[in-house]
Amino acid sequence: MEQTDIKSLTLEELRREIAEQGEKAFRAEQLYQWMHVKLAERIAGMSNLPKVFREWLEREYEYVTLETVEIQRSKLDGTCKYLFRLPDGHVIESVLMRYRHGNSVCISSQAGCRMGCRFCASTIGGLKRNLRPSEMLEQIYRIQKDSGERVSHVVVMGTGEPLDNYDNLIRFIRLVSHEKGLNISQRNITVSTCGIVPGIRKLAEENLSVTLALSLHAVTQEKRRELMPIANRYELKEVLDACGYYFHKTGRRLTFEYSLAAGVNDTEEDVKGLAALAGPLHAHVNLIPINPVNERDFVQPREKIIANFKKNLEKCGINATLRREMGRDIDGACGQLRRKYLEDSPGVPEDSDIMDSSREHSADSLERGGEDPC
Repeated sequence: MEQTDIKSLTLEELRREIAEQGEKAFRAEQLYQWMHVKLAERIAGMSNLPKVFREWLEREYEYVTLETVEIQRSKLDGTCKYLFRLPDGHVIESVLMRYRHGNSVCISSQAGCRMGCRFCASTIGGLKRNLRPSEMLEQIYRIQKDSGERVSHVVVMGTGEPLDNYDNLIRFIRLVSHEKGLNISQRNITVSTCGIVPGIRKLAEENLSVTLALSLHAVTQEKRRELMPIANRYELKEVLDACGYYFHKTGRRLTFEYSLAAGVNDTEEDVKGLAALAGPLHAHVNLIPINPVNERDFVQPREKIIANFKKNLEKCGINATLRREMGRDIDGACGQLRRKYLEDSPGVPEDSDIMDSSREHSADSLERGGEDPC
Protein backbone atom coordinates (compact mmCIF):
# COMPACT_ATOMS: atom_id res chain seq x y z
CA MET A 1 0.00 0.00 0.00
CA GLU A 2 1.31 3.44 -0.95
CA GLN A 3 2.16 5.59 2.04
CA THR A 4 0.77 9.10 2.44
CA ASP A 5 3.33 11.90 2.08
CA ILE A 6 2.92 13.38 5.54
CA LYS A 7 5.03 16.50 4.97
CA SER A 8 2.65 17.58 2.18
CA LEU A 9 -0.37 17.56 4.50
CA THR A 10 -1.80 20.82 5.81
CA LEU A 11 -2.12 21.27 9.56
CA GLU A 12 -5.88 20.78 9.29
CA GLU A 13 -5.41 17.52 7.38
CA LEU A 14 -2.81 16.38 9.88
CA ARG A 15 -5.19 17.06 12.76
CA ARG A 16 -7.84 14.88 11.13
CA GLU A 17 -5.36 12.06 10.49
CA ILE A 18 -4.17 12.11 14.09
CA ALA A 19 -7.69 12.35 15.51
CA GLU A 20 -8.76 9.27 13.56
CA GLN A 21 -6.12 7.30 15.46
CA GLY A 22 -7.44 8.46 18.81
CA GLU A 23 -4.34 10.51 19.58
CA LYS A 24 -4.48 13.74 21.54
CA ALA A 25 -5.07 16.81 19.36
CA PHE A 26 -1.85 18.58 20.39
CA ARG A 27 0.22 15.77 18.86
CA ALA A 28 -0.62 17.19 15.41
CA GLU A 29 0.83 20.58 16.36
CA GLN A 30 3.93 18.93 17.81
CA LEU A 31 4.45 16.89 14.66
CA TYR A 32 3.85 19.88 12.41
CA GLN A 33 6.45 21.89 14.32
CA TRP A 34 9.00 19.10 14.03
CA MET A 35 8.48 18.96 10.27
CA HIS A 36 8.16 22.63 9.39
CA VAL A 37 9.94 24.61 12.13
CA LYS A 38 12.58 22.32 13.63
CA LEU A 39 13.09 20.77 10.17
CA ALA A 40 13.59 17.26 11.51
CA GLU A 41 15.28 14.90 9.08
CA ARG A 42 13.57 11.78 10.45
CA ILE A 43 10.61 10.84 12.57
CA ALA A 44 12.73 8.85 15.01
CA GLY A 45 14.42 12.05 16.17
CA MET A 46 11.15 13.73 17.28
CA SER A 47 12.01 13.29 20.94
CA ASN A 48 8.86 14.64 22.62
CA LEU A 49 6.57 12.27 20.70
CA PRO A 50 5.83 8.87 22.33
CA LYS A 51 7.85 6.01 20.88
CA VAL A 52 4.75 4.03 19.94
CA PHE A 53 3.33 7.05 18.11
CA ARG A 54 6.60 7.55 16.20
CA GLU A 55 6.66 3.88 15.19
CA TRP A 56 3.08 4.16 13.93
CA LEU A 57 4.00 7.27 11.90
CA GLU A 58 6.96 5.47 10.32
CA ARG A 59 4.75 2.53 9.31
CA GLU A 60 1.87 4.57 7.93
CA TYR A 61 3.51 7.60 6.30
CA GLU A 62 6.26 8.53 3.91
CA TYR A 63 8.60 11.11 5.42
CA VAL A 64 10.32 12.94 2.58
CA THR A 65 13.83 14.34 2.99
CA LEU A 66 16.23 15.28 0.23
CA GLU A 67 19.78 14.01 -0.03
CA THR A 68 22.39 16.67 -0.70
CA VAL A 69 24.53 15.47 -3.62
CA GLU A 70 26.69 18.54 -4.16
CA ILE A 71 27.08 22.11 -2.96
CA GLN A 72 28.92 24.76 -4.96
CA ARG A 73 29.83 27.88 -3.01
CA SER A 74 30.76 31.06 -4.87
CA LYS A 75 33.91 32.83 -3.70
CA LEU A 76 32.66 36.01 -5.35
CA ASP A 77 29.38 36.70 -3.54
CA GLY A 78 28.51 33.80 -1.23
CA THR A 79 25.89 32.34 -3.56
CA CYS A 80 25.42 28.60 -3.01
CA LYS A 81 24.15 26.15 -5.62
CA TYR A 82 22.68 22.90 -4.29
CA LEU A 83 22.09 19.63 -6.10
CA PHE A 84 19.56 17.42 -4.32
CA ARG A 85 18.53 13.83 -4.93
CA LEU A 86 14.83 13.01 -4.64
CA PRO A 87 13.62 9.77 -3.02
CA ASP A 88 13.23 8.11 -6.45
CA GLY A 89 16.73 9.05 -7.61
CA HIS A 90 15.94 12.07 -9.80
CA VAL A 91 18.03 15.17 -9.13
CA ILE A 92 17.06 18.82 -8.85
CA GLU A 93 18.88 22.03 -8.02
CA SER A 94 18.29 25.10 -5.86
CA VAL A 95 20.17 28.33 -5.18
CA LEU A 96 20.76 30.39 -2.04
CA MET A 97 21.39 34.07 -2.73
CA ARG A 98 22.35 36.50 0.03
CA TYR A 99 21.11 40.08 -0.21
CA ARG A 100 21.01 43.02 2.20
CA HIS A 101 17.25 42.55 2.58
CA GLY A 102 17.61 38.86 3.50
CA ASN A 103 18.34 35.42 2.14
CA SER A 104 16.51 34.35 -0.99
CA VAL A 105 16.18 30.75 -2.18
CA CYS A 106 15.34 29.88 -5.77
CA ILE A 107 13.69 26.47 -5.89
CA SER A 108 12.72 23.97 -8.57
CA SER A 109 9.10 22.93 -9.08
CA GLN A 110 9.73 20.00 -11.45
CA ALA A 111 12.45 17.50 -12.23
CA GLY A 112 13.24 18.74 -15.71
CA CYS A 113 10.91 20.89 -17.79
CA ARG A 114 8.81 20.43 -20.90
CA MET A 115 8.52 24.07 -21.93
CA GLY A 116 11.47 23.93 -24.34
CA CYS A 117 12.69 27.54 -24.05
CA ARG A 118 15.74 27.79 -26.29
CA PHE A 119 18.02 29.77 -23.97
CA CYS A 120 17.45 27.63 -20.86
CA ALA A 121 19.48 24.64 -19.66
CA SER A 122 16.61 23.46 -17.43
CA THR A 123 14.56 22.19 -20.33
CA ILE A 124 17.31 20.13 -21.95
CA GLY A 125 16.07 16.56 -21.60
CA GLY A 126 12.42 17.39 -21.05
CA LEU A 127 10.18 16.79 -18.05
CA LYS A 128 10.75 13.84 -15.75
CA ARG A 129 8.01 14.49 -13.18
CA ASN A 130 6.35 17.10 -11.00
CA LEU A 131 7.68 17.77 -7.52
CA ARG A 132 5.43 17.20 -4.56
CA PRO A 133 4.88 20.02 -2.03
CA SER A 134 7.18 18.25 0.42
CA GLU A 135 9.97 18.14 -2.16
CA MET A 136 9.59 21.85 -2.84
CA LEU A 137 9.61 22.62 0.89
CA GLU A 138 12.60 20.38 1.49
CA GLN A 139 14.80 22.46 -0.79
CA ILE A 140 14.29 25.42 1.54
CA TYR A 141 14.57 23.30 4.68
CA ARG A 142 17.85 21.65 3.69
CA ILE A 143 19.35 25.00 2.64
CA GLN A 144 18.29 26.67 5.87
CA LYS A 145 19.75 23.80 7.89
CA ASP A 146 23.00 23.89 5.91
CA SER A 147 23.46 27.66 6.09
CA GLY A 148 22.22 28.11 9.64
CA GLU A 149 20.48 31.26 8.38
CA ARG A 150 16.80 32.09 7.98
CA VAL A 151 15.32 32.16 4.50
CA SER A 152 13.05 35.19 4.09
CA HIS A 153 12.33 35.18 0.34
CA VAL A 154 11.41 32.34 -2.02
CA VAL A 155 11.49 32.42 -5.80
CA VAL A 156 9.87 29.52 -7.66
CA MET A 157 12.02 30.09 -10.71
CA GLY A 158 14.40 27.14 -10.82
CA THR A 159 14.00 24.05 -12.96
CA GLY A 160 10.45 23.54 -14.19
CA GLU A 161 7.34 25.58 -14.97
CA PRO A 162 5.45 26.15 -11.68
CA LEU A 163 2.02 26.56 -13.30
CA ASP A 164 2.54 23.21 -15.04
CA ASN A 165 2.50 21.75 -11.52
CA TYR A 166 -0.35 23.91 -10.30
CA ASP A 167 -2.00 22.01 -7.44
CA ASN A 168 1.30 21.12 -5.79
CA LEU A 169 2.50 24.71 -6.17
CA ILE A 170 -0.55 26.13 -4.39
CA ARG A 171 -0.26 23.62 -1.55
CA PHE A 172 3.44 24.46 -1.22
CA ILE A 173 2.71 28.20 -0.98
CA ARG A 174 0.12 27.69 1.73
CA LEU A 175 2.46 25.42 3.71
CA VAL A 176 5.58 27.59 3.51
CA SER A 177 3.61 30.71 4.46
CA HIS A 178 1.65 29.09 7.28
CA GLU A 179 2.02 30.91 10.60
CA LYS A 180 2.87 27.67 12.39
CA GLY A 181 5.50 26.72 9.80
CA LEU A 182 8.36 28.81 8.41
CA ASN A 183 5.82 31.65 8.11
CA ILE A 184 7.46 33.23 5.06
CA SER A 185 5.33 36.16 3.95
CA GLN A 186 3.46 35.51 0.72
CA ARG A 187 4.57 38.98 -0.37
CA ASN A 188 8.11 37.57 -0.32
CA ILE A 189 7.21 34.68 -2.62
CA THR A 190 7.58 35.05 -6.38
CA VAL A 191 6.14 32.58 -8.89
CA SER A 192 7.62 32.65 -12.38
CA THR A 193 5.80 31.44 -15.47
CA CYS A 194 6.57 31.30 -19.17
CA GLY A 195 2.94 32.24 -19.82
CA ILE A 196 0.40 29.48 -19.17
CA VAL A 197 -2.74 31.58 -19.52
CA PRO A 198 -5.30 29.38 -17.66
CA GLY A 199 -2.84 28.98 -14.77
CA ILE A 200 -2.30 32.74 -14.46
CA ARG A 201 -6.03 33.39 -14.36
CA LYS A 202 -6.61 30.58 -11.88
CA LEU A 203 -3.79 31.85 -9.64
CA ALA A 204 -5.51 35.24 -9.52
CA GLU A 205 -8.50 33.57 -7.83
CA GLU A 206 -6.54 31.85 -5.04
CA ASN A 207 -6.61 34.82 -2.63
CA LEU A 208 -2.83 34.77 -2.34
CA SER A 209 -0.41 37.70 -2.13
CA VAL A 210 2.45 36.29 -4.18
CA THR A 211 4.27 38.18 -6.92
CA LEU A 212 3.78 36.93 -10.47
CA ALA A 213 6.80 37.09 -12.76
CA LEU A 214 6.29 36.56 -16.47
CA SER A 215 9.22 35.22 -18.47
CA LEU A 216 8.68 37.51 -21.44
CA HIS A 217 12.03 37.61 -23.29
CA ALA A 218 10.55 38.94 -26.55
CA VAL A 219 8.17 41.77 -27.40
CA THR A 220 6.51 40.32 -30.50
CA GLN A 221 4.59 37.10 -30.99
CA GLU A 222 6.89 36.11 -33.87
CA LYS A 223 10.12 36.46 -31.93
CA ARG A 224 8.64 34.92 -28.81
CA ARG A 225 7.58 31.89 -30.84
CA GLU A 226 11.18 31.46 -31.99
CA LEU A 227 12.45 31.46 -28.41
CA MET A 228 9.61 29.86 -26.46
CA PRO A 229 7.47 26.96 -27.76
CA ILE A 230 4.70 27.93 -25.31
CA ALA A 231 4.01 30.86 -27.67
CA ASN A 232 2.63 28.35 -30.16
CA ARG A 233 -0.19 27.70 -27.72
CA TYR A 234 -0.85 31.14 -26.27
CA GLU A 235 -0.63 34.39 -28.19
CA LEU A 236 1.29 37.21 -26.53
CA LYS A 237 -1.91 39.26 -26.26
CA GLU A 238 -3.62 36.41 -24.39
CA VAL A 239 -0.71 36.21 -21.96
CA LEU A 240 -0.68 39.95 -21.31
CA ASP A 241 -4.46 40.02 -20.85
CA ALA A 242 -4.11 37.27 -18.23
CA CYS A 243 -1.34 39.24 -16.50
CA GLY A 244 -3.57 42.31 -16.48
CA TYR A 245 -6.33 40.25 -14.89
CA TYR A 246 -3.90 39.05 -12.20
CA PHE A 247 -2.78 42.61 -11.49
CA HIS A 248 -6.29 44.01 -11.20
CA LYS A 249 -7.59 41.04 -9.20
CA THR A 250 -4.76 40.91 -6.66
CA GLY A 251 -3.30 44.41 -6.67
CA ARG A 252 0.14 42.79 -6.81
CA ARG A 253 2.65 44.43 -9.10
CA LEU A 254 3.82 42.29 -12.00
CA THR A 255 7.40 41.59 -12.98
CA PHE A 256 8.52 40.99 -16.54
CA GLU A 257 11.65 38.83 -16.70
CA TYR A 258 13.62 39.73 -19.81
CA SER A 259 16.76 37.76 -20.65
CA LEU A 260 19.07 39.83 -22.83
CA ALA A 261 20.79 37.92 -25.65
CA ALA A 262 23.16 39.67 -28.04
CA GLY A 263 21.61 40.33 -31.43
CA VAL A 264 18.37 38.62 -30.47
CA ASN A 265 16.31 40.96 -28.30
CA ASP A 266 18.57 43.89 -27.37
CA THR A 267 17.79 46.50 -30.02
CA GLU A 268 16.17 49.93 -29.74
CA GLU A 269 13.05 48.46 -31.30
CA ASP A 270 12.98 45.91 -28.50
CA VAL A 271 13.19 48.73 -25.95
CA LYS A 272 10.21 50.47 -27.56
CA GLY A 273 8.21 47.27 -27.66
CA LEU A 274 9.03 46.33 -24.07
CA ALA A 275 8.06 49.78 -22.82
CA ALA A 276 4.76 49.57 -24.70
CA LEU A 277 3.95 46.23 -23.05
CA ALA A 278 5.11 47.05 -19.50
CA GLY A 279 3.70 50.56 -19.25
CA PRO A 280 -0.07 49.86 -19.28
CA LEU A 281 0.38 47.09 -16.69
CA HIS A 282 2.70 49.16 -14.46
CA ALA A 283 5.05 46.19 -14.62
CA HIS A 284 8.55 46.16 -13.22
CA VAL A 285 11.12 44.91 -15.74
CA ASN A 286 13.94 42.70 -14.52
CA LEU A 287 16.72 42.61 -17.11
CA ILE A 288 18.79 39.44 -17.04
CA PRO A 289 21.99 39.18 -19.08
CA ILE A 290 21.90 35.51 -20.00
CA ASN A 291 24.29 33.10 -18.35
CA PRO A 292 26.33 31.18 -20.93
CA VAL A 293 25.06 27.62 -21.42
CA ASN A 294 27.29 25.12 -23.25
CA GLU A 295 24.41 23.57 -25.18
CA ARG A 296 23.11 26.95 -26.41
CA ASP A 297 24.68 29.51 -28.75
CA PHE A 298 23.32 32.66 -27.06
CA VAL A 299 25.78 35.17 -25.61
CA GLN A 300 25.43 38.27 -23.46
CA PRO A 301 25.28 41.70 -25.10
CA ARG A 302 28.20 44.04 -24.45
CA GLU A 303 28.03 45.94 -21.17
CA LYS A 304 27.40 49.23 -22.96
CA ILE A 305 24.41 47.79 -24.82
CA ILE A 306 22.95 46.40 -21.59
CA ALA A 307 23.40 49.74 -19.81
CA ASN A 308 21.81 51.66 -22.69
CA PHE A 309 18.89 49.22 -22.85
CA LYS A 310 18.12 49.85 -19.17
CA LYS A 311 18.63 53.61 -19.45
CA ASN A 312 16.33 53.88 -22.47
CA LEU A 313 13.63 51.83 -20.75
CA GLU A 314 13.76 54.23 -17.83
CA LYS A 315 13.47 57.18 -20.23
CA CYS A 316 10.17 55.63 -21.28
CA GLY A 317 8.97 55.71 -17.67
CA ILE A 318 9.51 52.00 -17.03
CA ASN A 319 10.91 50.90 -13.68
CA ALA A 320 13.76 48.53 -14.56
CA THR A 321 16.48 46.75 -12.68
CA LEU A 322 19.49 44.85 -13.92
CA ARG A 323 19.76 41.54 -12.15
CA ARG A 324 23.04 41.37 -10.34
CA GLU A 325 24.98 38.44 -11.71
CA MET A 326 25.54 35.99 -8.90
CA GLY A 327 27.45 32.74 -8.81
CA ARG A 328 29.29 33.25 -12.10
CA ASP A 329 32.24 31.22 -10.77
CA ILE A 330 29.89 28.25 -10.20
CA ASP A 331 27.18 26.63 -12.35
CA GLY A 332 24.93 29.61 -11.76
CA ALA A 333 22.32 29.36 -14.52
CA CYS A 334 19.16 27.30 -14.00
CA GLY A 335 19.78 23.68 -14.94
CA GLN A 336 23.55 23.85 -15.42
CA LEU A 337 24.61 21.94 -12.32
CA ARG A 338 21.93 19.28 -12.81
CA ARG A 339 22.81 18.91 -16.49
CA LYS A 340 26.50 18.50 -15.70
CA TYR A 341 25.74 15.88 -13.06
CA LEU A 342 23.52 13.88 -15.43
CA GLU A 343 26.19 13.87 -18.13
CA ASP A 344 28.76 12.55 -15.64
CA SER A 345 26.39 10.02 -14.01
CA PRO A 346 24.85 7.65 -16.60
CA GLY A 347 23.33 5.42 -13.93
CA VAL A 348 20.77 7.93 -12.65
CA PRO A 349 17.15 7.78 -13.94
CA GLU A 350 17.67 10.52 -16.53
CA ASP A 351 19.99 8.68 -18.90
CA SER A 352 20.69 10.40 -22.22
CA ASP A 353 18.42 8.25 -24.39
CA ILE A 354 15.40 8.96 -22.20
CA MET A 355 16.32 12.64 -22.07
CA ASP A 356 16.49 13.07 -25.84
CA SER A 357 13.20 11.32 -26.56
CA SER A 358 11.45 13.23 -23.77
CA ARG A 359 12.64 16.51 -25.16
CA GLU A 360 11.34 15.79 -28.66
CA HIS A 361 7.96 14.65 -27.33
CA SER A 362 7.61 17.72 -25.11
CA ALA A 363 8.37 20.23 -27.84
CA ASP A 364 5.98 18.49 -30.22
CA SER A 365 3.14 18.49 -27.69
CA LEU A 366 3.58 22.20 -26.99
CA GLU A 367 3.43 23.14 -30.70
CA ARG A 368 0.15 21.44 -31.01
CA GLY A 369 -1.69 22.91 -28.79
CA GLY A 370 21.55 55.41 -28.59
CA GLU A 371 18.61 57.67 -29.34
CA ASP A 372 15.65 58.08 -27.08
CA PRO A 373 13.52 55.13 -28.25
CA CYS A 374 10.28 56.73 -27.05
